[in-house]
Amino acid sequence: MLDTSVIVAALRSRGGASNALLRRVAAGRVVPLLTPVLFLEYEAVLKRPEQRLAHGLSAEAVDRFLAALASAAEPVEVRFRWRPQLADPGDEMVLEAAVNGRAEALVTHNIRDFRAAAARFGLAVVAPGDWLREIGA
Repeated sequence: MLDTSVIVAALRSRGGASNALLRRVAAGRVVPLLTPVLFLEYEAVLKRPEQRLAHGLSAEAVDRFLAALASAAEPVEVRFRWRPQLADPGDEMVLEAAVNGRAEALVTHNIRDFRAAAARFGLAVVAPGDWLREIGA
């Protein structure tokens, strides 16, 4: 399960762990979980003017990236909601996708924000670099 922070970091820095993780997604070695609401969140954030300046992609390039990501992802239906669990209501959709999709881990740059709530569901919360080491990438 990839938090929005990982997607943003991957597009902003081609040399970081987040980008390396997305390259494994593109190669079919990692399958992210995705709900429609989370997909729309990725799109909204990546198309913000300040994000487009940072990652340098056109709106059309963002659309192509998102289409590729969606085709590589496993769709998740959110059947159960356990709100509120997190301090930031905007993060609830990420936790719900991870829990409903039975994710191996929630990969994020915001570990502190998710750790306590994820533990209640037996869900590991890890940074991208740590996750790559765990999966032997």
